[in-house]
Amino acid sequence: MQSQILPSRAALVDRIALQFEYGQNLICLLGPSGLGKSYLLETFITDKYAEFNKAFVQLSGKMTDQQLLTELLEQSFSNPLIDHTQTLSENFYNLYRQQPCGDCLWVIDGGRHLSEEMVHQLEILAKKSPSTLYILIASQSVGQFTQAVEIHLEALNLSESKQLMRWFFDSLPVEEDPVFRTFLQEAHGNPALLLAWQPDQQTADIRPPEKSYKPLYLTLLLITTMLLIIGFLYKADMTQWWKAHYQQEESATIATALPAEKVTAAQQNSDETLSEPSSASVELDNNTLTVQQSEAPAVSHENNIAAIVDSLASAKPEEQQAKPSSEEIAAVLTDDALNPPPADNAVNTETVEKAPTVSANAWYLAEPDEHFVIQLLAVTKKEITDKFITENSLEGQVNTYQTLRGGKVWWIVTYGSYATLNDAKNALSTLPNKVRKNQPFYKKISKIKQEIASQDQ
Repeated sequence: MQSQILPSRAALVDRIALQFEYGQNLICLLGPSGLGKSYLLETFITDKYAEFNKAFVQLSGKMTDQQLLTELLEQSFSNPLIDHTQTLSENFYNLYRQQPCGDCLWVIDGGRHLSEEMVHQLEILAKKSPSTLYILIASQSVGQFTQAVEIHLEALNLSESKQLMRWFFDSLPVEEDPVFRTFLQEAHGNPALLLAWQPDQQTADIRPPEKSYKPLYLTLLLITTMLLIIGFLYKADMTQWWKAHYQQEESATIATALPAEKVTAAQQNSDETLSEPSSASVELDNNTLTVQQSEAPAVSHENNIAAIVDSLASAKPEEQQAKPSSEEIAAVLTDDALNPPPADNAVNTETVEKAPTVSANAWYLAEPDEHFVIQLLAVTKKEITDKFITENSLEGQVNTYQTLRGGKVWWIVTYGSYATLNDAKNALSTLPNKVRKNQPFYKKISKIKQEIASQDQ
């Protein structure tokens, strides 16, 4: 037995031997190059069938059929006289009649170099051999034999890959080594690639990563850019505000009260011009009242002093027993400033009048909360409920209550009063089909009381 063999390969050797025992005399071991087919064949011919006459042939592209024939027969018989004009099977039959060789095991490596004629001869011998003849061939070509059992050689798993490398290399890197881990993954369990490991050239130069300040620099650059953008925007806003605030003409404040002398003079002038159609005017000193002229938007509400004085001065002579004083004018101005006129688009709030409570609601209020009724109809016009009751002959059998939903008055027609839901269901089945087509449903008295109470709120 060879010194070392992986568990999966040892199991495959036993499987091949078991196939021979089951009567399969021709077995073809398939697999790509480098998976260890040759090593498996050597293990098989060494460990199995020690009492057989064994022949092992390594084929190559330069070997001819006559050379293969000679190798197989010379390793199976003792000093055979080979006739190269005959085929492999004919030579084997003739030699076996002259000197029986016993049971034989032929192992051929490199079966992809076999010719079609030699493949046919091997199939004939495996099927019609005068003695037991087991033929094991390793090949890369699928379907080369029509009567052979094909067994595919699988790649090694990760555990066996590491075990194989430990057999051939004294020291291996730790499994966490990135180079070694990548090498195992890329080898894909191929023994030829695994044994090509070169420790001197595949060591990883593991160094602690240098501290990088690149993220910090990027963060600082981003913050600086944001501050510059904010500064430019703020500068533009401040420039507009500066122009709007400081590039205005100086204006004086508006006086909120008038001297009594000016008011008296204005009233006297108005008495003289009452008969004229034009309204009285008040001459005001420029130092007392100035109109502010600026680019700022105008105030929505202003005290029209001329109009106020004109209204005071336009009274009838017989009603002017006492002239208004300066305090009265100031009071008018103050009241006008504190109580501005209402906006034109003000909307008066309207209150929804509650619907009057119908006396029919009292019947539901007297019923127990846990009772059930059958709701037949719910409409917003009482005429419809009366017509519904009349058309279906339900007078005296139904009750009607009124509630408020979405600001509208609704009329609800119910049928009966039942202590349990099952009683209500039984009663529903007795209603006419014309009534049941409206899909009536059950409602609890407590729910109806809530709807009636919500109307009264």
